[in-house]
Amino acid sequence: MRDFLAEAARGLKPSGIRKYFDIVERMPDAISLGVGEPDFVTPWDIRSAGVRALQKGYTHYTGNRGMAELRALISRYEEERMGVVCPAEQVIVTVGASEGIDLALRATCNAGDGVLIPDPSYVSYAPIVTLCGGAPQKISCRAESGFVVTPEALEAAATKNSKILILTYPNNPTGAVMTRAQLQKLVPVIEKYDLFVISDEIYAELTYGGGHVSIASLDGMGERTAVLGGFSKAFAMTGWRIGYVCAPKAIDAAMLKIHQYTALCAPTLSQHAAIAALAGGFESGFSAVEKMREEYDGRRRFLLKAFADAGLACFEPRGAFYAFPSVQPLRMTGEEFAEALLKEEAVAVVPGSAFGACGEYHVRCSYATGMRELTEAARRIARFAAKRVKSQ
Repeated sequence: MRDFLAEAARGLKPSGIRKYFDIVERMPDAISLGVGEPDFVTPWDIRSAGVRALQKGYTHYTGNRGMAELRALISRYEEERMGVVCPAEQVIVTVGASEGIDLALRATCNAGDGVLIPDPSYVSYAPIVTLCGGAPQKISCRAESGFVVTPEALEAAATKNSKILILTYPNNPTGAVMTRAQLQKLVPVIEKYDLFVISDEIYAELTYGGGHVSIASLDGMGERTAVLGGFSKAFAMTGWRIGYVCAPKAIDAAMLKIHQYTALCAPTLSQHAAIAALAGGFESGFSAVEKMREEYDGRRRFLLKAFADAGLACFEPRGAFYAFPSVQPLRMTGEEFAEALLKEEAVAVVPGSAFGACGEYHVRCSYATGMRELTEAARRIARFAAKRVKSQ
């Protein structure tokens, strides 16, 4: 028989994150700081909405775009919480924000198109670009510039075939955020190269010391930006697989067609739960989200101090729930550190190189885990670092 495997699929590398998860599953005493998932259980009022929907037999398809009530709430949420004009008729409820990334890229990326991606950033962007036939173009984001996309770095990475810019702030894996002033400085470069922006804002609710700013809220940027959001991180709803995307009309129409042929609609029970999350949030002032954010902030500050005490320099994360310490003082790459730490101390972290070349001497540590586990993991990391310093 012929070789049936598609070339694009053949060339894809396995996720650099999953390798460590698979090992941890075989180590009962291991502590994982690798999972990008809240340790909180979905709040009961949201879960009960899903239960009620099941009891009432709401188990059929919804419209392709998603339930009208949910889309209206998303529109209100984006405008009131994020300052983004997001008409309900241009909202597509997706199977997690991940489907939104796929839809936005497939609707805009032709073969050979350049797609500018911050480095380091979430592992899925470049592979999806490759599957679309596009060309990933990495933007170097360094600790000394706060791991943000600067106009100089964007200009250096852009070429005449650049078409799309992915922005992902608050950032996974660094925890970096971009201020309004920083985003504003990108606009002239975006306009110079006539770029379409895909803004992944899944961590928008998880910022510390200042609110999130969407590039779509800047003058003139809404018409060239697709905003991705979801419920996984802020509402602790990862397993519900519910997100959304809002884009300009022409892009929205193309995404909807792709969505119709692939996902059809997001899970019905999850849509009912998402309605409860937003409706209850408006009623309570999003108190459940605030409570979880406060808890993450305490863990963030604890972990930063623990790294400092262990002699590991760490950029201060201002968003999401990740820290991205440098292990270069130990004369190790992130991959060497992660493998040795797992073997010697049974603590799993993710090598920074999984998120791009700029993360080579870093590791990603998630603080979306309980303080008991976090405290023990910090103790083991300090012991590991001390041994390495002593042996140098």
